[in-house]
Amino acid sequence: MKRNGRRWIEGRLLSFIDHTHDPALSSWVVSANLPGTDFPIQNLPFGRFRVNGQPGWRIGVAIGDQVLDLRAAGLIDHSDMPRLLGMTQAERSALRSLLSQGLQVGSEQQTEWMNCLHDQSAVELGLPFEVGDYTDFYVGIHHATAVGKLFRPENPLLPNYKWVPIGYHGRASSIIPSGQSFRRPRGQIKLPSSDTPMLQPTERLDFEL
Repeated sequence: MKRNGRRWIEGRLLSFIDHTHDPALSSWVVSANLPGTDFPIQNLPFGRFRVNGQPGWRIGVAIGDQVLDLRAAGLIDHSDMPRLLGMTQAERSALRSLLSQGLQVGSEQQTEWMNCLHDQSAVELGLPFEVGDYTDFYVGIHHATAVGKLFRPENPLLPNYKWVPIGYHGRASSIIPSGQSFRRPRGQIKLPSSDTPMLQPTERLDFEL
């Protein structure tokens, strides 16, 4: 049922952002039409990839189990992701519309774009863009005490405050693509039997996916 230009299905409100999200669309890339695929034609995420054995990163869009090389397809003339992200909303919408039309069943671009596809399993994926970073430090012992009282009224300062400045890291600098190795972080740990902290690899490690 449609109501005010929106579609209600099973009591949930689904809003079409534009025609490229129409669930009735299908693609000439067969794997994009399979049930359970992460990348149907309605979901066209951008990313960076490179073909094994060849230098240089390229910008691609996932479709089914394939990656479409945007430069090879004639949709862009560069491989600069920050430049792509700097496009205006109208420019991004126009690019998405061209992608959707070219990947739909019956598209005139099918023959040409078939030569611009790469198996996702045969390419190396990189970070889609450079990730910014920050670390927020307490400005001093009075600041740390004031904030600590909100969580630990009886003992506001952490035991190692006098040995190391306390800061909160955004973790952004530790973002890596899947399949990479990493070094276990080292930090200050205070054992019950010691009056001072010691530096050693962390015993517990958080993962954010």
